[in-house]
Amino acid sequence: MILVVLAMIVVQGLVYQQFLAMTESGLRVIFESGTMRELLHVCLFVFFLFAVRGLMSYLVPVVSMRLSNGVVFELRRDMIEHMMQLDLAYFERTKSGQILQQVVGQPQSLGLFVGGAAANALRDFVTVVIVSGYLIYKNPYLFSTALIVLPFIIWVMNHVADRVKDAQEKMQEASIQYMSGIEEMTNGMRTVKIARQEPIERDRLIKGTSIIRDLLIRAQTTQALLMPSIDLSSAFVYALVIGGGGYMVLSPDFDMDGAGIITFLLGMVMIFDPARLLAQFFGGVQNNLVILNRVRNFFHEKATINDAPDALSEFDTSADIVLKDVGFSYSEEQPLFDDLNMTFKGGQVSAIVGSTGSGKTTILSLLSRLYDVKSGEITIGDIPINKLKVLKLRDAFSVVAQDIVIFNNSIWENIRYVNPDATDEEIWRAAEDAEIADFIRSRGDKPVGPKGAQLSGGQKQRIAIARAFLRDAPILLLDEATSALDQATEERIKSALDRLTKGKTTIMVAHRLSSVVDADQIFVLEKGKLIERGKHEELLADQGLYAQLYGAQKQGYAKK
Repeated sequence: MILVVLAMIVVQGLVYQQFLAMTESGLRVIFESGTMRELLHVCLFVFFLFAVRGLMSYLVPVVSMRLSNGVVFELRRDMIEHMMQLDLAYFERTKSGQILQQVVGQPQSLGLFVGGAAANALRDFVTVVIVSGYLIYKNPYLFSTALIVLPFIIWVMNHVADRVKDAQEKMQEASIQYMSGIEEMTNGMRTVKIARQEPIERDRLIKGTSIIRDLLIRAQTTQALLMPSIDLSSAFVYALVIGGGGYMVLSPDFDMDGAGIITFLLGMVMIFDPARLLAQFFGGVQNNLVILNRVRNFFHEKATINDAPDALSEFDTSADIVLKDVGFSYSEEQPLFDDLNMTFKGGQVSAIVGSTGSGKTTILSLLSRLYDVKSGEITIGDIPINKLKVLKLRDAFSVVAQDIVIFNNSIWENIRYVNPDATDEEIWRAAEDAEIADFIRSRGDKPVGPKGAQLSGGQKQRIAIARAFLRDAPILLLDEATSALDQATEERIKSALDRLTKGKTTIMVAHRLSSVVDADQIFVLEKGKLIERGKHEELLADQGLYAQLYGAQKQGYAKK
């Protein structure tokens, strides 16, 4: 498609050259006693040239925009595929506004640039080259006068390009901050309204808008220097051409007549208009180079959690899961685990408890390789999990997490999300087990709002539990699985959870200790250290941290 566009652009350039040649011939027919037949021939040929030019003017943008839309689609597709391969750590350290701009805005800008601006600039460049070549052929001495201002134009363009690039870099960063601010505000609108902080959010967003406005004004003001600079240069060149050409017409030493000088001036007009547009194009190039650099940097992001060359697909999902001398930290300055040792017995229910920030949820993330350990290893049945295929490893887990992802779709579709091939009967069974089937019947197919805004915390959690029933994987991870349920609902759903955990290796993280009293083994963490382990009764008898936490919670329930 690029070659087709290039061929049509060359045709347009040749049309301009032929138009100049026919203009000169027509002027000579008029000035040098030509015939009406010759004049009619010139007029018809000029009309034919403009018809060809009109056809090319239609086809070039049509084909270019097809190319542009194809570029946008393929770039977005490649970015989405690459993004899906990146680690969880990338999404946790990258602002959502930046991700939105990378996948939505930047490909669109580059596509319009390639399909629109670049195609037009190529057309203008070809026009300048072909027409300049013809003018050099006709009178190289006169054309050389036009080159006097070229160094000045190049200097102005380089000066403008540097300043525009700097402004565009800052504007890209400001746009990311602005988009992230909008998403944070919309996600936290409940808190904003309750706390009556609308003025603060309004001022924050208006400040972001004003920063973008100021940077745009700065970039556009700088770009505005190009046009008057080129216009002034054009006027200087026209004066030289008129003066020099007039001298050549009057002097007997040069083969130049009135038709030749008029044609030459017309050719200069045809050059300077595309040259102006090329100058504008090169001003816009800086913005797109900034965008392109950000896209390239995105593709340079590499996933660190990958399949080993000899990764296994098969392993015993019912075997013990062992953490051996595990070390891990989210940052070098704040280590979390150091030589952590834990064993989760296959087919049993293990619970992890402890204060906030002790590393409970992190252990679940390490088991499913959302993060890799820094030292030591985690094994399932004596096979290190980094020797297993990542997808096969994660297929072995069902997860009920704290941060439940709910889509703006029906509850039915939200449950089916984890198993798109499930039958209606299987989905209804999962919904019944999670005590949410009646709510589905009363609500029907109505969307639940962005991020489940129309649902309570308990309803969201029951959707997550229904998903775990539907997925029915051999290893179950429960991260505060009943934290949003009241005690009465928790009691009703407890029997369903018992059925869900039966025969599975279950690892639960809980803050409410009443939910772990029946666990086969309880691990107590404090600041990344394993300080106690055992059954509920054993830990109470030890009178350690677990007994203190349990006693405090039990006393709190009694007061209620």
